[in-house]
This record gives sequence, structure tokens and C-alpha cells, in this order.
Amino acid sequence: MPQLLLSTLNARYTHTSLGLRYLYANLGSLQPLAAIHEFTISMRALDIAEQLLAEQPRIIGFGVYIWNVQETLQVVEVLKTLAPECLIILGGPEVSHETETQPLSLLADYVITGPGEKSLHQLCTALLADRRPEQKIIPGEQAALAQLHFPYAFYTQHDLQHRVIYVEASRGCPFKCEFCLSSLDKTAYPFELDSFLAQMAQLWQRGLRQFKFVDRTFNLKIATTLKVLDFFLERLDQDTFLHFELIPDHLPEALRERIRRFPPGSLQFEIGIQTFNPAVQALISRRQDTATTVANLRWLREETQVHLHTDLIFGLPGEDLESFAQGFDQLVRLRPHEIQVGILKRLRGTPIIRHTEAFSMRYNPSPPYNILCTDRINFATLQRMNRFARYWDLIGNSGRFEQTLPLLLENSPFQRFWELGQWLYRQSGQTHQIALPRLFQLIHQAGIEQLGIDAGTLTDAMTADYSLTGQKGAIPFSGPQPAGGMPAAASRNPRQKRHAQAR
Repeated sequence: MPQLLLSTLNARYTHTSLGLRYLYANLGSLQPLAAIHEFTISMRALDIAEQLLAEQPRIIGFGVYIWNVQETLQVVEVLKTLAPECLIILGGPEVSHETETQPLSLLADYVITGPGEKSLHQLCTALLADRRPEQKIIPGEQAALAQLHFPYAFYTQHDLQHRVIYVEASRGCPFKCEFCLSSLDKTAYPFELDSFLAQMAQLWQRGLRQFKFVDRTFNLKIATTLKVLDFFLERLDQDTFLHFELIPDHLPEALRERIRRFPPGSLQFEIGIQTFNPAVQALISRRQDTATTVANLRWLREETQVHLHTDLIFGLPGEDLESFAQGFDQLVRLRPHEIQVGILKRLRGTPIIRHTEAFSMRYNPSPPYNILCTDRINFATLQRMNRFARYWDLIGNSGRFEQTLPLLLENSPFQRFWELGQWLYRQSGQTHQIALPRLFQLIHQAGIEQLGIDAGTLTDAMTADYSLTGQKGAIPFSGPQPAGGMPAAASRNPRQKRHAQAR
């Protein structure tokens, strides 16, 4: 049985932990004594503890993040009750800052802050030799990337076939956006490119076709970006799907030429806009050429087949509802396939905290530490925005309402969707677990009663959208009945597929 277990609680089963696999890959001589155990936050703490203790480990290490800190605390409480002799080591961004004050850190035997590959190996070597360091909180030692062993061989065949596979060509970020933990990085560090691509080739040979890059600034160094894209262009097939996070104001012609060559459904860019307000950008130390960003987004939407996932953040210091609405409307006019409306979170360690008093920013004391009010936005408005964001994801981002959405947003996108969201909540009292037929029925009613859309025009649009959902039975709103619904096509990227079909 393994003496050392590396564990974390993922948000979903389909997620995999790149961090655990890096730790495992760099255990050296301890690797035969170790094993990886992944769980999800939906599992009961008692069940997780049972599975872990069945291995009779001497050490359990947990990766702790904003999405699993509370659930991890419950698991560790059970473990320390049942097996106090089992040593608990914590690591990850959530326990790397403000460490001493956290209940979870107080329960643990050791906490590694920052990078863990080298420090975990050193700590576990000592512990398994019955040498217990006196220092509980251990600053992680950043190893040179060239010294690290790659983790990709430790994705199982089941992982490759059924779960999201994360890869990274670089670490760090040179930008200083104060809401982001990457603002603490000094710069971005690349892995040696040929070695990295050799690892990608091995994953490709094993059958992987969907790669999610976690690099914060994938297009920072264009020569590297081009070589990575060329690697996949040489192997491109109908199952290829690549996800990259791009900075939006850096698309030189050489990169544009490569992007044009990718067919529909093969390439997704996550592009953080966050805010179009220049005063707010300056407050949070965000460098962004807005004019170039707008031009590049327009070019990507009109001249390429890339699926565009864009981000805005509500609740930033200095931004009020009107300013956010203007930014939202501007982004809607650029027609990205998805706009993620995020609510500001005070991640531990981020410099955004320096604005707390000046802008009367009050945060949820519990994860995910979301903003509750500012000097410009009261609590009631933030609650409405939380619902706006959820309804927007269900309607605006889902790809199910391609014909209907322009009618809902006509002329004044933010204001009309704001009114729609409040109407939906008054009628349903919920933002989750709304059955799709019920959602269509509510939107149809709201479009007519709240937004004043012509009933016939709206019915025609919604009937066309509903026919593509694969739903059986009668259409849940008035209008002509189609001969039969089209079966929903199976896809590991259903939203991207729906958006592509609507082109």
C-alpha cells in the first residue's frame, strides 16, 4: 500500500488535477511509495476519508483551492479525528497566503506555500525517515522549469478519453492585474519548447485530441505561439480541439495567418476584457489597449472560425452599474460566442485588497470571497447581478437561443437583459435547475409581457431554436408545431458546436 497519498477535491469529475500530477512526477525515489486520489466537492467527507484511510497512508497531501477549501476542511477534520497519527500536508493557492489564520492550516501538520514540486519531495523524504521538521509553514522553492519532470504520462487512458486534460507551455504572467494571483509573478517562464512538444506528441499518439492550455498569456511570445500552433496544424483532424488564453491586444499578422487555418470547432480563445473603463483599468494596474482589443475581437469574429469566450468582471473598484453596462453593450456588439460575467473575488494574496477602504469594498468572508457591495454598488444590486450572470449563462452563452437572443437584446442589450433577469426571478424564484422547456416558456412570456416583442416574431424565432434542442413532446409555448425535434448531437464541446451550427 502507498505510504503517501496526493489528493484534491475537483469541482467536477471531468476535471483533472495537473498540479497533483506534477507533484507525483517529481517525487523521485518516493514515487513508488505514492499514489494519486482525486475526488469531487460533491462527495461526502466521510466517504472521502474512508477511501483515503483504506490505503493506511502515513502522509496525505491535499491541493487546496478556492473552490474546495471548505470541503477539504471537513475531510481533514474527519481524518484527524479517526487517524491523528496520519500526517496532513497542504499546498495550493488557497493556503499559500494568509496561511496562519486559516482553520484548515491550523489542523494540518505542514503547509507548503507557493511551488511544491521540490519542497514536497524534500519534506516527505524527511517525514518518511522519521525526521519531522520543526517549521510548520514551509515556503515552496521554485525549481527551474528545466529541472522538472513532465507530468503528462500520469494522465491515464481513462483520463484521456473522458476528462479534461490540462497542459502548460509556460508558467507565470508579466502583467499585474490586481484581482489575479498571477499579479504576484515576476514574469512568464517558458518550458523548453521542443521537450514540451515531445510530450504533446506522446499525448497525441495516445489518442488525446482535446488540449486545454492553462498558460496565462499564450500569445506573449509569438515565435513560441506559432510553433505550438504549427505542431497541431500538422496533425489536425476532425476531433482536434484546443483552448488557449490570449491577451487581446497582441495579434500580429503571422499569428493571424495561423489562426485563419483552423476550421470551425477546433480552436477556442479565452480573452479577458474585464473592463472597458480606462479609469478602472488604471486603478487595478491593468494594461490594455482598448482600441486594438476591439479591432482584434472584431477581426477574430468576422474573419476566423475561432470560438470566442470573453470575460467581464463586475464589482471592480471605481466601476458603477452604468459603466459596466456600457462595457457589456460594447462587448455584445462585438458578438463573441460567450461573455462570462464574473463577480469580483478577493483571492487571498492579491493586491486588490489595497482598495478596500477607499472604495468601501466589502467581501463575503467565506469562499469564494465574492464582493458584496462597494461605494458605487449596493448589496441588492450585486444580488441582482449574480442572477443576471446566471441567466446570461443559461440564455446568452448556451448557444440554444441564437435566433431569439437578438430580439431579447435589441438596441439596449444590458438594460433589456437586466429587466429580463428580474422578471425571470420574480416568476420562478430560482436561477438553477430550470428545466429547458420551462426556460423556453418563461422567456417567451417575458419577451412579450416585459420586453414588448411582437408575439409572432418571437414565437417564430423561439420555435426555430427549440427545434434544435432535441426536446420531445409539445412545444412549451404557443406557435406552430414542428413535425419533430431534431436529436441533440453528442459533443464534448456542446456550446461550441451549437454556436458553430448557428453561423
